[in-house]
Amino acid sequence: MTPPRSTEAATAASVLRRGEPGPGGYVGVVRRDGEPHLVRTDLAEAGRGRAARRRPLLALVQLSDVHVVDAQSPLRVEWADRFDDPVFASAHRPQEMLSGHVADAMVRAVNRVARGPVTGLPLSLAIQTGDNSDSSQHNEVRWNIDLLDGGPVRLDSGDLTRYEGVADGDPDHHDPHYWHPDGSTTGHPTDDVAHARYGFPRVPGLLDAARRPFQAEGLTIPWYAALGNHDGLVQGNFPRTAPVGAVAVGSRKLVSPPPGVSEEDTLAAMTGDYTGFITALTRSAGARTVTPDPDRRVLARGDIVEEHFHTTGTPVGHGFTEDNRRQDTAYYVLDQGPVVLVVLDTVNPHGFEDGSLDLTQLAWLREVLARCADRLVVAFSHHPSDRMDNAFVTPGADPEAERRVLGEEVLDLLLAHGRVVAWVNGHTHRNRIAARHRSGGGGLWEITTASHIDWPQQSRLLELADNLDGTLSIFTTMLDHAGPAAYDGHLDDPVQLAGLARELAANDWHGRSDVGLGAPADRNTELVVAVTRS
Repeated sequence: MTPPRSTEAATAASVLRRGEPGPGGYVGVVRRDGEPHLVRTDLAEAGRGRAARRRPLLALVQLSDVHVVDAQSPLRVEWADRFDDPVFASAHRPQEMLSGHVADAMVRAVNRVARGPVTGLPLSLAIQTGDNSDSSQHNEVRWNIDLLDGGPVRLDSGDLTRYEGVADGDPDHHDPHYWHPDGSTTGHPTDDVAHARYGFPRVPGLLDAARRPFQAEGLTIPWYAALGNHDGLVQGNFPRTAPVGAVAVGSRKLVSPPPGVSEEDTLAAMTGDYTGFITALTRSAGARTVTPDPDRRVLARGDIVEEHFHTTGTPVGHGFTEDNRRQDTAYYVLDQGPVVLVVLDTVNPHGFEDGSLDLTQLAWLREVLARCADRLVVAFSHHPSDRMDNAFVTPGADPEAERRVLGEEVLDLLLAHGRVVAWVNGHTHRNRIAARHRSGGGGLWEITTASHIDWPQQSRLLELADNLDGTLSIFTTMLDHAGPAAYDGHLDDPVQLAGLARELAANDWHGRSDVGLGAPADRNTELVVAVTRS
């Protein structure tokens, strides 16, 4: 069996972990010994001698929740970060201006590994399982595609001569709730909370470095895409409307909520007139004037699919088909020899972050599975089954005709076909692997992978091997991006900036924990599953 070209970034060789806390609880990132693959037999016994006789079938890498962010966009809601409700925890992240650098560093790690660390098979493909952009803006969607394709990338918008966001030094809109890497704003001696309370460092020049053009390496393997709620909805929650679209391309960016706007007001607006609420806030005293940019326009689903046909990478369309273009859909099938990959679109276009399917896609899925009675099947989507609870339909619509299909029904359908061995997804920003049991025995593995944007900023290598005894082994190996564990201060190196982004993510004051890592049984594993005929 051919060994991998390099396992430096694969966590079977070494892992990156949060170090000992210093002032304010701030931690560095340190390298530790690697993690072995834990054998999980929840669904089938692991036969003796299988390693000697197994036949490798497929190796690929899953990239999830990249969240390429236009951190200067007027559409962002960083101001809600100060509220206590967990729903606002992702409104602002100190590392978000470096999201594109993390994406490039992950590409470099994938290219470096090149093969599955267990089977030695070359990686056949990469697949993004949604939230590839942060708010479905055209520039975010393009940046994501260009980062995976490779070539010159400039993660900047608005005024291309200066940074215009909540972390800059604008003296009229200094807000200590944000981390200001250059230090306190002149005329505002109040230190920011991140530095004074949480021990965040000063990194002068970071904001300009984040905007600087660089050469993205680009994947050396074909890559494919699924859509997540942040791709299909504004800020991952709201349907595209003309007024919200006008905010995105406009010149008013809210920095601080005006006096009297409370957490309760904001939560109420999320389920009410959000469009009117956010539009009014951008006219308030808490907003600043920024440079408008038409490239921040919000895209509809069909527009996002279309952008994937404008690419220098392979394949053209990145999984999306001519049928998707004609029918305004975003689900498809990939034939990978002995394995069929079924890519779902779990975004509810009517709104809210959690997912579901429509009835047309459910019927399509039934037909696809019926054609795959003699093929192994792996399903991919953004949402895991227990986060597909979004039954929301357009008010006034026929509830039966527009009924949304929830996770339990989708899982039951997948379990009804004995050749479906796994369902791979993201959304939760946490590593988790759950055994989903089939009545009468057997089942499938539901594999949920952490994000690029939050700690631990990992992807997942997946390898399938036939044990030639009626079982299949699915090997999962976490992958750290190529950014160094310790940032060395070089602002002109995008890979170093990715290392800094990981450290900042490990110290985001909303988390400061390892919950995203999951347990050892959620990371490097051998998942044994029985293979039967449907």
